[in-house]
Amino acid sequence: MDKNQLLHRVQSMIQSSTKRPKYMTISTVKIADIFDVKPEDVQKGLEELVDEGYLKQSKLDSPPYHDIFLMP
Repeated sequence: MDKNQLLHRVQSMIQSSTKRPKYMTISTVKIADIFDVKPEDVQKGLEELVDEGYLKQSKLDSPPYHDIFLMP
């Protein structure tokens, strides 16, 4: 999985979000289908992008308590 491609896809999804502040719940299955890879590869790529500081990961305070991704 190309992390650069994944980063650009996720950043464009976050930027197109209408929420304030801008954030996005990422479906690893949906992105895996787009890139024709395994969902585990997408999850690993997202974790690496968070570890490297390209994305921030948080959890919603209220139900449904999804993991969300934000741009730093």
